[in-house]
Amino acid sequence: MAVLMNTIMLASDLAKAGGAIGAGIAALGAGMGIGQIGKGAVEAIARQPEAVSDIRANMILTAAFVEGVALFAVIAGILAIFA
Repeated sequence: MAVLMNTIMLASDLAKAGGAIGAGIAALGAGMGIGQIGKGAVEAIARQPEAVSDIRANMILTAAFVEGVALFAVIAGILAIFA
């Protein structure tokens, strides 16, 4: 019985660690993704300055999508920690 309890506690601890690591990776991935979006937008504006408003609008929309997915992933990781 004690071995079973230790196994259950170990699995629970691993799930919590996995949730924390997953939330951290999601946050890092979102930061890198938004950085790449900004880099691409600046390069596009440098190549075609007359399209700055269209590029800016698309950049903001794409960054919002990345943030939404990252928020979902971080919440899922946090739920894994406290579940």
